Amino acid sequence: MNRYKAVVFDWDGTVMDSTHAIVASIQGACADLGLPVPDARQASWVIGLSLESALYHAVPTLTADLFQDFQDCYRNHYLSQDGQLPLFDGMAELLDTLGNQGILLGVATGKSRLGLDRVLTQRNMHGRFDVTRCADESFSKPHPAMLLEIMDTLCLAPGEVLMVGDTSHDMQMARNAGVDGLAVTYGAHDLEALKAGEPLAVVDSVAQMNDWLSGRIVI
Repeated sequence: MNRYKAVVFDWDGTVMDSTHAIVASIQGACADLGLPVPDARQASWVIGLSLESALYHAVPTLTADLFQDFQDCYRNHYLSQDGQLPLFDGMAELLDTLGNQGILLGVATGKSRLGLDRVLTQRNMHGRFDVTRCADESFSKPHPAMLLEIMDTLCLAPGEVLMVGDTSHDMQMARNAGVDGLAVTYGAHDLEALKAGEPLAVVDSVAQMNDWLSGRIVI
């Protein structure tokens, strides 16, 4: 059993309860531009990918000439609710506990750097994380680059790092980087999709995550 020196979190659907807002924003932008509106399952499947990759997957009829308009509509919908989106119950306390125990904390997210910095500033959370990587400054999931860059920054080996995420993209990224993955079922992907990403384990809540981590971190 690995004992981890660092825990890297996905953001949307793992730390923050934002899955519904992302899905609604994709659907709203489609409606604004007269494009076929994807169902919630199709829209939520792309959460965790870079915005450009996500939009082209979720909206197959989206064309390059409409992309900027679609992106603007999506962001308008999302930003209208961004400031009210909560962290999942117990997540702030878990981050504090891990940090106080000397565990290094990271974020690997499909959000843009501007988007992640905005939300960290809104919630005064910049100081909680030792390193963060975003899809617009690296490769999008499931490419392992974000995790490889995080490990390089922290001077850690794959066996010393745990990736926590709510999508198969997170789990595939972890596997591609040689890192253990812990999947959460309370976010974007269902259990079947998560298992396809071959996580080391699956938990249903932040409380279960806390219990699972107990004894698996280096103090």
